[in-house]
Amino acid sequence: MQIILLDKVVNLGGLGDIVKVKDGYARNFLIPTGRARRATQNAIKEFETRRAELEKAAAAKLAEAQALGEKLAAHTVKLSQKAGVDGRLFGSVTNHDISDALNKAGFAVAKSQVRMPNGILKNVGDYTVTVGLHTDVVVDLNVTVLGETA
Repeated sequence: MQIILLDKVVNLGGLGDIVKVKDGYARNFLIPTGRARRATQNAIKEFETRRAELEKAAAAKLAEAQALGEKLAAHTVKLSQKAGVDGRLFGSVTNHDISDALNKAGFAVAKSQVRMPNGILKNVGDYTVTVGLHTDVVVDLNVTVLGETA
């Protein structure tokens, strides 16, 4: 299916690109989330008239994400979980726990934006996770896991 991108999509293209993707990807993900539209003649003409507006909105989103990324890079998340004497946690720290802590600290971060390349955290210590705020803004975040004795 031929679509026109209304936003930058990783590994696909940028704003205004006309690309061919599988039908299911377009129908089930790109079009419902507002990232793309079918590339008909009318849609292309309408896009060209709205291009400046869409570019301005995309630049505003990017600037907002960069500002949040600068604040987030200087922040350290401290979480405490019950742990044994050897430093192993009885549970684990997941991306949900980290996003909850960030939301309580005043940062609007969704669970899906927190990326844990080494998997969930199961030991006490300092870790680095990444937060993808925008397709162009990825921030490293320091997470400190403290152990509570039972």
